[in-house]
Amino acid sequence: GFSKQMVEILNKHGISFSSFDIFSDEEVRQGLKTYSNWPTYPQLYVAGELIGGLDIVKELEASGELDTVCPKAQKLEDRLKVLINKAPVMLFMKGSKQMAKCGFSKQIIEILNNTGVDYETFDILEDEEVRQGLKTYSNWPTYPQLYVKGELVGGLDIVK
Repeated sequence: GFSKQMVEILNKHGISFSSFDIFSDEEVRQGLKTYSNWPTYPQLYVAGELIGGLDIVKELEASGELDTVCPKAQKLEDRLKVLINKAPVMLFMKGSKQMAKCGFSKQIIEILNNTGVDYETFDILEDEEVRQGLKTYSNWPTYPQLYVKGELVGGLDIVK
């Protein structure tokens, strides 16, 4: 129906979005109608603001305004560059600093913690696109991967 049409329009324009199944939570379903003062679904929000329903989205598409209103999905390579430069020392691993989810990640965290260096982590288990994309981007097939100032240092064997 209408939701499927809206998803098709957003995909056609390469717009990055996430969705919520309003049938999964009656309270949210009713609450959003009141909150947004909009009685029907689907409802499109951009940066927390209601844009409207399918009719509005179709009008925006027809007038060429949809691409200005909605942010484009970032290209994977651009996203990876932003991520590896998020902090001077970036570790891509399974899990987090607090909760490593594999032995290699746990070992590299211990090494980094012992050096006292400030570092950020990214959990590759949370984002399959990044997990696969970074292997190709860095030409390094395994995790963890350590980056310093945007350059790949290597994995656990190199860091040791």
